[in-house]
Amino acid sequence: MTANPVEQARRLVRDRFPAVLAAVLGGSVATGRATAGSDLDIAVLVGDGGETCRETIRFEGRVVELFIHTRAGLADLFAADVATRRAVLQNVYATGVVLVDAAGDAGRARARAEEDLRNGPPALAPEVVETRRYGLTDALDDLADAGDRIERLAVAGHVLGAAADLLCDHHHAWVGGGKWLPRRLLEADGERGAALLEGHLLLCSSGDPKPLIDAASQVLALVGGPLREGYRRTWRGVIESAAVTPGR
Repeated sequence: MTANPVEQARRLVRDRFPAVLAAVLGGSVATGRATAGSDLDIAVLVGDGGETCRETIRFEGRVVELFIHTRAGLADLFAADVATRRAVLQNVYATGVVLVDAAGDAGRARARAEEDLRNGPPALAPEVVETRRYGLTDALDDLADAGDRIERLAVAGHVLGAAADLLCDHHHAWVGGGKWLPRRLLEADGERGAALLEGHLLLCSSGDPKPLIDAASQVLALVGGPLREGYRRTWRGVIESAAVTPGR
């Protein structure tokens, strides 16, 4: 019989962190999306003398992602997650199952996480949006011209990520990577997000790039349209890539 993941998480915290201040189980288990192979995502708040780190272990046969932090470390991690527009740890605290709350720290962390989520991510700077527009325009040109099936698939993945990033920014919405990309995309804009995802799926299954090109072009129209000639950047020690920066 498959072990109850919540009880597994409680046993792990009790055995490994006997002096823990708070612990919260997040991820797919907390949101009802778990499968038999889902890992456990656990935020662990330790005392001020402890270490802030991320660690992956295996407990009772299940992979566990531990987000270990002090109170000061939690504030730093929340700030970092806001800066990257992903709110990973905020989602753990806001939607997770409280395993331990010795002195109300879990409740206070949840309140801060919910406030961050309500406020939304910071907007991309206009110069960054322009660079992303240029990158997506270039990728769409490549996608329209691609004759090689493998290259077309590779470019399509970039188009999906770049368009999703711009669409989420347009709606002041959080972004995500991996399986969280479609989830965040649909939360930000159900209609346009679905068009992007369905266009990408159709390209992967049939090779037809037109629906994805059309969907991504609609996103470009929202943020200023295609950008080719006239784009210019001055060297200041670094030139931001036109590609979307991958998240964790």
